[in-house]
Amino acid sequence: MELSCRSADGILIAAVDGRVDEATWEAFAERLGEAIDQAAAARQSEVMLDLSGLDYMSSRGLRVLTMAKRQAEAAGLTLTLAAPNEIMREILAISRYDKLFHVSDSVDTGQ
Repeated sequence: MELSCRSADGILIAAVDGRVDEATWEAFAERLGEAIDQAAAARQSEVMLDLSGLDYMSSRGLRVLTMAKRQAEAAGLTLTLAAPNEIMREILAISRYDKLFHVSDSVDTGQ
């Protein structure tokens, strides 16, 4: 699991690649929390989590998303899930996270 960040148009884009599972969820939680802190410090309005490179996410990873959403909201930020592939769309739908989060088809547009 890798997580890299870049800024664009007042938004912090955090791209996650690989798998978030039992072996990597703690690193994912730490890095995503740091990204949210970075966005808040830079007074950005949103953290967009680019899921296009994510192969799999376990229930531990979904819990990290829940905690990250709370952290972002407490900091006055929106957390958006962007560009999920078919596997991630299915995981988000089964877990109903597609109802809890704004899910964007594209990282570029946020649509």
